Amino acid sequence: MFKPAFFVYLALTACLAGCASSHTHNAVSAAPAQQSAPPQASASPNTSPAGSDTSSNGARTSPAGTRGDGFLMQDGQLAPEAQAYAEQVASQLQIPLGHVEALLMDTRYNPAVARLMSPAKTTKVRKSWVTYRKRFVEPIRIRAGVQFWQENQEALNDTAKKYGVPPSIIVAIIGVETVYGRYTGNFSVLDALATLAFRYPDPNRPERTQLFRDQLADLIQLDHAGELDARTALGSFAGAMGLPQFMPGSLLRYAANGDGDQTIDLHNSRQDAIASVARFLREHGWQPGLPVFAPVSLPASAGGLVQGGLEPTYTWAQLQAHGASAQAAGAWQHHKLGIVDLVDEPRNQAEYRSGTPNFFAITHYNRSYFYAASVADLARELASRMGYGDPNE
Repeated sequence: MFKPAFFVYLALTACLAGCASSHTHNAVSAAPAQQSAPPQASASPNTSPAGSDTSSNGARTSPAGTRGDGFLMQDGQLAPEAQAYAEQVASQLQIPLGHVEALLMDTRYNPAVARLMSPAKTTKVRKSWVTYRKRFVEPIRIRAGVQFWQENQEALNDTAKKYGVPPSIIVAIIGVETVYGRYTGNFSVLDALATLAFRYPDPNRPERTQLFRDQLADLIQLDHAGELDARTALGSFAGAMGLPQFMPGSLLRYAANGDGDQTIDLHNSRQDAIASVARFLREHGWQPGLPVFAPVSLPASAGGLVQGGLEPTYTWAQLQAHGASAQAAGAWQHHKLGIVDLVDEPRNQAEYRSGTPNFFAITHYNRSYFYAASVADLARELASRMGYGDPNE
């Protein structure tokens, strides 16, 4: 069972707010799901200014909320579009229709959510790896991360043994997401997801409507199962929850009980948050014993080898044929690799690294090469201060 959690939003531009997202198996909207933009095209893990570390105040400000918004009619009944959605969710997930309808009729359109998810009207921000990295690999997160590691060393070690994910990576992800729970948002998850499911502010992104309709269905399923109370659950403006910022679909599929009690509480139980991050990564391709980046010297033409995407594509033999050379041998040579481009447009430069399956496992947590590389670099700093080996090697 999940307890209601409190949540956060952090970061730069327009990936899914709330990082650990999971695609719902059964789509519940006529809008077709589509692949999002290649990860290197986004310079951020979430949708709020990176490093702002502010608590968002988007919860309901009045009992009435906003009616007449399109998915609820003025009399409080469901609009035809929402009614059709309710019937589809009830049928596909085997949930009583009355339960689904009651939850949807309790939703409120949240204009703050719509505003925060609206496409930027200003000139496109130039991608800067240097600036982005400084937002997350910085003294506050490093000091807090060392303290979090020290306070939870037993749970981290036990989780590392079970899932094969190093403590440094787990601690780094929680640090990037919420600064170890210091900064949490207070949006109604139900309102946020309904707003984005029925009135997503960018009509040119139908796949985003699909994504949030799926996540809303996952939230309804969690509520029906008694895992959380959808009416009181708080989170980011896109519905992400807990220290690790899990979307409802990830709560359903990847959350883990780390403290051995009868509940999974990603806000109040650090052990649950630690175990859930590790399980998510392992389920998305993490390979125990591999580094995040292969110790490889890349050719000057490395930029031409970048393919993007969330999976590695090159064999080591193929990279060697393109001029790459190994700095040290290892098990990574038997796995597919991908060239990671960390572009800094203002400085007209780019850094290239060779990502193993473990780098790409982190990109499933958030579809941004900048994000995954920042997690790896923060993990390196934390491991160094704790006297452990570099997880990137």
